[in-house]
Amino acid sequence: MTPTSILFYENVGHTQESAQELKVLFGGKNFFDNPKPLRLMQHLLILANTKPDSIILDFFSGSATTAHAVMQLNAKDSGKRKFIMVQLPEKTNESSEAFNAGCKTIADIGKERILRAGEKIRAENPGADFDCGFRVFRVDESNMKDVDLSPAETKQEDLIALAENIKEDRTDLDLLYDAIIRLGLPLSLPHRKEIIGKNTVHMVNGKALVACFDHNIPEATIRKIAELQPINAVFRDSSFADSAAKINGLEIFKTISPHSNVKVL
Repeated sequence: MTPTSILFYENVGHTQESAQELKVLFGGKNFFDNPKPLRLMQHLLILANTKPDSIILDFFSGSATTAHAVMQLNAKDSGKRKFIMVQLPEKTNESSEAFNAGCKTIADIGKERILRAGEKIRAENPGADFDCGFRVFRVDESNMKDVDLSPAETKQEDLIALAENIKEDRTDLDLLYDAIIRLGLPLSLPHRKEIIGKNTVHMVNGKALVACFDHNIPEATIRKIAELQPINAVFRDSSFADSAAKINGLEIFKTISPHSNVKVL
């Protein structure tokens, strides 16, 4: 029997039911029109024969019913399925209940639903072993300034502006996840911050990646990071006061942690 036949003959929810589910989740407010039925998405996950460690991708996330269904299935069978929800930041109507509640885009509605659904599932399944955490990413331009200019196109003031190769509005997390992607590491790895000396050091999955994006990092901090024996270590160019400090920092790693892959953005 084909999937369409199964869906046709089985009761897997309807739009009125799904609208009411979402309304209850959002405290009686109507945040989203025509959401997908939760039972339908749960049924599709079973129909697709997803494994406990499957990754489920929804390119048209909307109110994030798929994420809700994945978390609920994980709570049921202790699975470790992960979800990737993709949604354009389409603006909500300024007169809508969603907009007035702070959800300025459809993507905001999806994020809020995942939060509320996770709390609800956790409350209904206190002994369940499942993870309702998630991270939010947005598509953006490169963290690096555009330095692809010919000598004829370059002015004196441009040289001063390009002394720092990273755009001024970028945060540590922007640079950290840029490095994670460049190194081919999963975006879902655990991440924590630690203060070494007076510097903020980011640690991803233990020692898989150790990064510090402060300016003019002292030699003592470089040594402490090297002593952690990280698999990958990442800094920004301005983490070093000058070329001599940069060369010295790389030599410290060669001596203390020669197997570390050291990158400078």
